[in-house]
Amino acid sequence: MGFDFGSHWIGVAVGQTLTRQAQPLGAVKNKDWVAIKRLLDHWQPQKLVVGLPLSMTGENQEMTASAKRFGRQLEGRFGIETSMVDERLTTREAYQIAMETQHKKSKQEIDSLSAALITESWLQNLEQN
Repeated sequence: MGFDFGSHWIGVAVGQTLTRQAQPLGAVKNKDWVAIKRLLDHWQPQKLVVGLPLSMTGENQEMTASAKRFGRQLEGRFGIETSMVDERLTTREAYQIAMETQHKKSKQEIDSLSAALITESWLQNLEQN
């Protein structure tokens, strides 16, 4: 299961290791641990993936520490191994995909689509390990 951490909303997606694809699940309010637990109970993921916001040069930025903290909290609260994944350009790509579908998407839908892209990025890198 993948997360696109944001200060107000957290996009959520679920991925499949067999197909190496992910689907958006929506977004939850930041720090809504009850909603996150509900998703985890329903999907029972083996691994959690959190997007790591970095600058275009790979440096930490304002949201980097918050996203890392969120990843540690997920792992600590739910006991599921959590990895951080470089999320550079995923939000831009999500907006581009939304524009191509010619369907206006809400911020929460964009966040969820970003979470799917983050999750697929992690899944694609499984082949290299």
